[in-house]
Amino acid sequence: MSPAPRPGAGAGGAGGAPAPGAGYPWGHLLGRGPRSPRAGEPRFADTARASLGQSAARTSRATAAAEQRADRRAGRRAEPDWAGLRRAATAVRERALADLERHLTEFEKRAEAAGTRVHWARDAAEAGRIVARVAAGTGARDAVRSSSATAGELRLDAHLLRAGITVHETAVADLIAGLAHEPPESESRTVRRHDRAGARAVLARRLPGAATDLRADPGALVAVAREYLRETLLEAGTAITGANALVAETGSVVAMETEGNVRMGAAMPRALITVAGIDKVVPAWADIAVLARVWARSATGAAQAPVVSTWTGPVEGDGPDEVHVVLVDAGRSATLGDPVGRQALRCIQCTACLDVCPVFERTGAAPYGSVHAGPIGAALAPQLRGTASAREASLPFASTLCGACAEVCPVGVDIPEILLELRARVVDERRANAVPTPEALAAQSAEWVMAEERRFARAQRAGSRWARLLARSGRLRRLPGLLGRWTEARDFPVPPAESFRAWWARRRRALLLGAAIRPPRAGPGASAQRPPAEKPTAPPNPMEGGPPLADPGDGREGGTP
Repeated sequence: MSPAPRPGAGAGGAGGAPAPGAGYPWGHLLGRGPRSPRAGEPRFADTARASLGQSAARTSRATAAAEQRADRRAGRRAEPDWAGLRRAATAVRERALADLERHLTEFEKRAEAAGTRVHWARDAAEAGRIVARVAAGTGARDAVRSSSATAGELRLDAHLLRAGITVHETAVADLIAGLAHEPPESESRTVRRHDRAGARAVLARRLPGAATDLRADPGALVAVAREYLRETLLEAGTAITGANALVAETGSVVAMETEGNVRMGAAMPRALITVAGIDKVVPAWADIAVLARVWARSATGAAQAPVVSTWTGPVEGDGPDEVHVVLVDAGRSATLGDPVGRQALRCIQCTACLDVCPVFERTGAAPYGSVHAGPIGAALAPQLRGTASAREASLPFASTLCGACAEVCPVGVDIPEILLELRARVVDERRANAVPTPEALAAQSAEWVMAEERRFARAQRAGSRWARLLARSGRLRRLPGLLGRWTEARDFPVPPAESFRAWWARRRRALLLGAAIRPPRAGPGASAQRPPAEKPTAPPNPMEGGPPLADPGDGREGGTP
């Protein structure tokens, strides 16, 4: 496929504004209108209530996260210069995004020179059509798919099913989730963890060829799943994979995994289709050495990923006859244009942020409604899908902003900064709505009440009376209406019978009245005033004609005898 014409040659939005993605080789694909609101998607908080009530799942998540954190800490301590490696990985991802147009064009050129067919897709619908067309071209009605966040994001399985192609998942965790009919955004697919008892029940009941008395032992469960997957991989005509990186230097695809199903899937079928976001491209193989190491330390704590597979076009007599790469935008070019949000595209899917997030530990993946769950999902999904739906608009608020995710991220994504920017964006969008939200109405009402002192005092007195009427044992267990959301997880203290304003007014009146009826008191340090004492007079002097001095000896008047 030849490079797309540069935007500017007839590509423009309304009023002559440049189209989304201007300056990128996929710019001609992005001439779409504004996203329409998606009704029926509940907010994060509404969906999370069910997860909060599942105490067993919460305990399991907490235990697994603690083990993962311990492994990660041990792995990073074993790294001679983890801080330096992290800075190098951040620089690799930022350098790739800063010159994405050139790297994508170079990847396309090198890949097609090696025999790979490169396709461009602007959204999930177009990606689904491309993959379904290529898969149908092989003549086979079955396809195998390795675990891929991008494939889950695009809902490729649904597109292929509508085209009459059955998709078999090749990762053990995804196989169990598929047999249990769990959606792509389910927690078992996102964090790839299963309860062994639940996994045994699903495999024994629904996996073809599995024994009904299958033991709930991880080794036995993996063995029976591996036997089934091996036969499926050998018979499939099409394999669909994701990619951890695309190397522009040679047009190669890189996949890092822990099971080996990607490697086998890439080698056996007739057609190999890799679906990857445009953000996965890196300039050179030297960058892969950095990313592979930092991914392994952050994902599992190991020095390297157990299996690293690479391929560069078809090889005659070895592997698939056709190799395809589908480069997907799906909101990434718009995200790239955001000076703050673009750093979310550095993500290397290590899931380290999920294991330190207190919100994810308590709610799991389901409330996020996307394969991108946890802190990075809250930062990335609203940018890729927009904030038209209630779910995406609520995701930036599904965080405590504690910063643990930013500290653990191996490529330096400041997720709290992105979430704050998205919160501001959601608030601005709400302000532009013709119909104000309940929060806006409440804020306007509060502004009107607080603008005048008497109104505020009356409202305060009325609120205090009603609060005391509704209180039980000195606490408000549930507030009415929308205020009830506050008391769903906490109690509200009853206001005192006398507010501070009332207390201050009463005390001030008492002070003024007391000053009016009492004489002024001296200030501290001043002595009390007394009547002036009479000045003592000197005794008369007889030499000056005065009366004679009394003789103190005998007490008689006159002189001495």
